[in-house]
Amino acid sequence: MSDTQLIKDKLDIVDFISEYVQLKPAGVNHKACCPFHQEKTPSFMVSRERQSWKCFGCGKGGDIFTFVEEMEGMEFVEALKFLAQRAGVELSGRVSEINTNQKNRLKDINSEAARFFHNFLIKMPTSKPALDYLQNRDLKTDTIEEWQIGYIPDQWDLLTKYLLKKGYGIDDLVASGLTIQREGADSRTGRGYYDRFRGRIMFPIKDVHNITVGFTGRLLEEKENAGGKYINTPQSPIYDKSRIIYGLNKAKQEIKKKDYAVVVEGQMDVITSHQAGMKNVIASSGTALTEYQIKLIGRFTKNIKMAFDADDAGEKAALRGINLAVRQGMNVQVIQIPDGTGKDPDECIKKDFSVWQRAVEEAEAVMNWHFKRVIKNRDKTSPKEKQEIANLLLAEIANIPYAVEKDHWLKELSMEINSDVSVLREDLNRIAKNQKKNISNNYKKPEKKDDAKNESNLDIIARNLLSIFLGNEALFKKHWKKMDKDVLSTSKYASLYEKLNKMYNDNTFIQKQELREDKEKKQKSHEDNDIEDLILNFEWSFSGISEKDAENELDKLIKRFYNEWKKLKRTELQNEIKIAEKNNDEEKIKILLSKINEINKIKP
Repeated sequence: MSDTQLIKDKLDIVDFISEYVQLKPAGVNHKACCPFHQEKTPSFMVSRERQSWKCFGCGKGGDIFTFVEEMEGMEFVEALKFLAQRAGVELSGRVSEINTNQKNRLKDINSEAARFFHNFLIKMPTSKPALDYLQNRDLKTDTIEEWQIGYIPDQWDLLTKYLLKKGYGIDDLVASGLTIQREGADSRTGRGYYDRFRGRIMFPIKDVHNITVGFTGRLLEEKENAGGKYINTPQSPIYDKSRIIYGLNKAKQEIKKKDYAVVVEGQMDVITSHQAGMKNVIASSGTALTEYQIKLIGRFTKNIKMAFDADDAGEKAALRGINLAVRQGMNVQVIQIPDGTGKDPDECIKKDFSVWQRAVEEAEAVMNWHFKRVIKNRDKTSPKEKQEIANLLLAEIANIPYAVEKDHWLKELSMEINSDVSVLREDLNRIAKNQKKNISNNYKKPEKKDDAKNESNLDIIARNLLSIFLGNEALFKKHWKKMDKDVLSTSKYASLYEKLNKMYNDNTFIQKQELREDKEKKQKSHEDNDIEDLILNFEWSFSGISEKDAENELDKLIKRFYNEWKKLKRTELQNEIKIAEKNNDEEKIKILLSKINEINKIKP
């Protein structure tokens, strides 16, 4: 039995997917609103019997592996390793391929580094000042163990040397962000490389699946030229700050159980809350919540209670995240720590945990909070200030995606400033239009295109052909060699062909995330904008067919593609022959006829 089938047999697809979306029984199947596109009527179906899922709204579908790939943005080999760990399956034939994937090597490096930092903290006598600091912050030994908090002394290359001795490559250490390369460094000897983190207490950053993807280092002793008090792992192939929520790996089950998440700013806020017994607390790590982070929280609950530091910077960051969450239909409440009880949750908990508990329980609906915040210290009898109040609150009301709720707050505002609802509605439409314009300006829209009108037959066949290659790794490795550069370079997908051809020649798997990131960086030509469409096209057109049928379809498409290409080239050459005949250019005609013969001989 193959590894993939063994994993499917051991993991219940309904139980697994229910960790991401709230499934409800629908006969022998289970249904939910699709996690991959917005919809009001559930069209996402999961079948335990067929071990598959399908959305009849957006067309995506597949098995437990394709679900993880889509949901987590993983490559197949990453999804295989992740699901094998969940199922308790020891992989056989693909282990070497998985270990050669750079992302997996970086995850192993981070995991080893986390062990190194933690063991150094708890076992080495020189770590006593770091342990004293943590104990002075009221952290218990069990908490330090649970969160794998560590320490590294102020030495230049202690970690780098340790990891090199463990057999990791210097290029991967640099890619992980743990090691920095000096100018003129020698990768053969390891000279000229030094540790990013030195003399710091180390907090591992783990993703929702409990995989260490990065670190935060807190300076133990503030010194000149030692860097900031806190430094983080830089952007890497496995760490993107905008996609990570600190503590979600530990909090997700409690969030589902309580049906709300408490979002705080700092890592210590999370750790001390969990230590005190409030385990549904997570952190945005001092930045505004991003769209991806909100969607991540949305897998476990639609309710957010948000706390932020009592300063202007904290409030501004929180407001950006709040507005984004409201626009995505989340139910948001604001936690307000009473004056004099602490500037943040960590400080409040140390003084009196019951105060923090009460603040969370009494969190205020976000629109009530907005009304109080805006109206405070403003004169509601002044026409100018009434308009100012209206402008500020209508901007918040415009974020609400639900008509009934939006209408309720319009009426509340009408009564608050004694202004007619119809007048406010006019202003609301103006503000909403401006907001929509501002949001759309932040994103460069691809040119609108009508495939039926703008795509040639060659482009349409190429689209389906590349969709299968992008969607099926095995077929890519087996059949890509049939693709001729001169043939594919004539379609509008020439740029994508070049990228895939390089991946094939480098003997690597298709890096879908790399293609997506490349698309986001460039977004200039048609082919850059079509990468996501091609991936979706596979899910819509081919995900439901068997491996053998997909291979047969691929063979047909390759033959059709070559035939269509030859047809187009012959037409081009025949037009050139007509021109040569008019010019009585016998030599040119012979050359062109020879080219037609050469084209007729080309086979896939």
